Amino acid sequence: MTKSIFIDGASGTTGLEIADRLAGRAEFTLITLDDDKRKDPAAKREALNDADFVILCLPDDAAKEAVAMTTSSHTRIIDASTAHRVNPNWAYGFPEYRTGQHERIANARLVSNPGCYPTGFLGLVAPLVAAGLIPADWPYSVNAVSGYSGGGKALIERFEGGDGADIGFRTYGLDLNHKHVAEMQQHAGLGLAPIFSPAVVRAFRGMVVEIPLPISVMPGSDDPDEMRAALSLHYAKSPVVKVHEDAPPAELLIRADQAPSDRLDLYVLGSPDGAQVRLLAMLDNLGKGASGAAVQNLNIMAGLDETIGLRL
Repeated sequence: MTKSIFIDGASGTTGLEIADRLAGRAEFTLITLDDDKRKDPAAKREALNDADFVILCLPDDAAKEAVAMTTSSHTRIIDASTAHRVNPNWAYGFPEYRTGQHERIANARLVSNPGCYPTGFLGLVAPLVAAGLIPADWPYSVNAVSGYSGGGKALIERFEGGDGADIGFRTYGLDLNHKHVAEMQQHAGLGLAPIFSPAVVRAFRGMVVEIPLPISVMPGSDDPDEMRAALSLHYAKSPVVKVHEDAPPAELLIRADQAPSDRLDLYVLGSPDGAQVRLLAMLDNLGKGASGAAVQNLNIMAGLDETIGLRL
């Protein structure tokens, strides 16, 4: 049976990429509002409550308002904002990061899409903490760079022709109070908030997330091969997450014209003396970090193959 979908915020970057992944799919029909109806509360309320699935691509406050307007018990919601990512009443939409999460998403009415940076961090850290190979009470650092599309329309305009057209590298979150920190800490089960150092580079899409580990002075495993093996076992059945077990790469690149991808690539790189490890995740901030994750969650909730429409 065909299911209906309403994308609230369909004109934004995330919404457009979700629609692109759904184009031509016979399993779904898209509910759209004419331009003159998009800001009409009555029209929006009707669309929200008529749809089988709603995907919210909105700022946090607007997403909360949309959820409050959705009173139909049959409407299932995927929220791509930050608003509900640490809310225990919402299923966290990262099906691979812990055992049983795929099933929780499949049965949920409310699913919160993960953040792009937390996807890289949790993909590496959460399984290793759960396996006891790295401690839950360690002061982790997260160094990450992303393409500028993650900042939405304002940052895209700035990088592509505004006062930031000459920017090559932009670091931010300098108040050490970034909204992703609570999400990373809670879903990894950490006792301490990680130190998060995000940055933006002159590429439209793409992301590298790194967690350096001084394993010679950390409780837990002192063997990067053991960490890599644990991640490989954890993701063995995933069609989306790949743990690289071959020789360490000489470099990892985010290209200015990076192709879209809905994969998550993970690396465990150890120093020659065995004292240090670099955990690295590569993903598309608009793919597995946003729109691709939303479509994957939609597929799971609809009882379909989770990879349909994804770029793997």
